[in-house]
Amino acid sequence: MRKLLFFLPLSVFLVLGVVFYLQLGKDAEYMPSALVGKQVPDFTLVSLQDNQVYTSKDLPNTPYLINFWGTWCPACHVEHPFLMELSNAGVPIVGIDYKDEKTPAEQWLEQKGNPYHIILMDEIGNFGVDMGVTGAPETFVVNGSGVVVYRHQGVINAENWPEIKGYMK
Repeated sequence: MRKLLFFLPLSVFLVLGVVFYLQLGKDAEYMPSALVGKQVPDFTLVSLQDNQVYTSKDLPNTPYLINFWGTWCPACHVEHPFLMELSNAGVPIVGIDYKDEKTPAEQWLEQKGNPYHIILMDEIGNFGVDMGVTGAPETFVVNGSGVVVYRHQGVINAENWPEIKGYMK
């Protein structure tokens, strides 16, 4: 029995080594979304622009992006100029001001420009939870039928846009 206890740490080490070896080469930042292949969850949110109530039925019926952002998010500052480029190129973007306050969000958009087709306030973060958001910025590609087809965590930029754009069919 004592000999078995002697080899137990070695056995655990070998099992962990095999698990880590099998993970080599995989994209460590990729995190699949449970929503891929499913409809955008129903929501009721207030627009930052005009204080009107929007639901999932008010979303575009063409492919578009849902971008979660916040003025508190440093990476969102980095991402914003590229979102402006996408918007100027005609990419429809629904902005979700995530866990933020209205006044700083309005100031942000006034200073940096508004790349969003619609801007909705998710102050408490309930819609973010329904979408499986883990932080900001986070962007979802939604097809014309309202189905989430891709999730991107982190900044959208010129390097990763071609891959993301491929999902906008």
